[in-house]
Amino acid sequence: MEILDLRHFSSVDLRPLLEDETQVWSRLLSWDYSGSADMILRYVDSKILPGYAAIERGRIFGYSFFVYEGSKGVIGDLFVSNGDRLPDAHQVELRLLTHVIETLQQSPGIHRVEAQLLAHEANAVSRPFLEQGFERHPRLFMVLALNQEPAKKTAQHAEVEIRRWTDGDYQAAAAVITAAYRGHVDAKINDQYHTLSGSLRFLNNIVRFPGCGVFDPESSFVALDRRSKGLIGLILCSRVRQDVGHVTQVCVLPEYRSRNIGESLMEASAANLRQRGFSLLSLTVTEANTRAVGLYKHLNFETKRVFDAFVWEG
Repeated sequence: MEILDLRHFSSVDLRPLLEDETQVWSRLLSWDYSGSADMILRYVDSKILPGYAAIERGRIFGYSFFVYEGSKGVIGDLFVSNGDRLPDAHQVELRLLTHVIETLQQSPGIHRVEAQLLAHEANAVSRPFLEQGFERHPRLFMVLALNQEPAKKTAQHAEVEIRRWTDGDYQAAAAVITAAYRGHVDAKINDQYHTLSGSLRFLNNIVRFPGCGVFDPESSFVALDRRSKGLIGLILCSRVRQDVGHVTQVCVLPEYRSRNIGESLMEASAANLRQRGFSLLSLTVTEANTRAVGLYKHLNFETKRVFDAFVWEG
């Protein structure tokens, strides 16, 4: 087995592996990975996707890639196919990750590395991260079956208006995200939450790119203070399969919490998706965020799997 630079290959070499990965995401997460796979193949053909591929008898059977964002590196994916007559998949995963981590930590100007490996169970590939000084944050992948009776509807606060997301909400939404995550555990995991410009990049990635599904404005809502007309909360959803929605962001300004605004936003999205015939709504939440976990359980979300987020500060 060899570990080679991913940029030595083309979409023709990588396509069979990504077809296997798409099946895994569908089975584990009810997620159509084909949009992300197509984007990866385009970047591979353009020779601009840094990463490594595991090769056995001329066939790629594993890969991991990463991206540079200023002084930060983000590990985008890790996948190894455990087919017939191939090396042990777990050991190959650890080798690929070790190469990626070493490359990022030794890259000039890189002072932070982030990774969230949604398709891997918690602790499954943690060893190379922990050995290189990463912090580990367990996260939950939770799902709500939309074909069941919804929980009792939360009474909406009289001074709060819930309306659908519009493109004009970008700037105000970024300000809410930045304020909502100040000092929050999730700001340790994603440093884009630290600044207004970072939150704008985060929003742009959600709305414009298919990494977290296709943005679904119909099931995305904002909360407004009726008196000040200011935006005080939001929920953004994407379609990750034709009949599956995924919450990519939900937050409320700290001074407006404990008014059932988060519940109202979640209920608005779930009701919209249910009305349109969706079968499932999923989300991810950091395990240490006990307030949010409690809310989602109250709304009948169930934990389907636990995965890890890793962060290194150089």
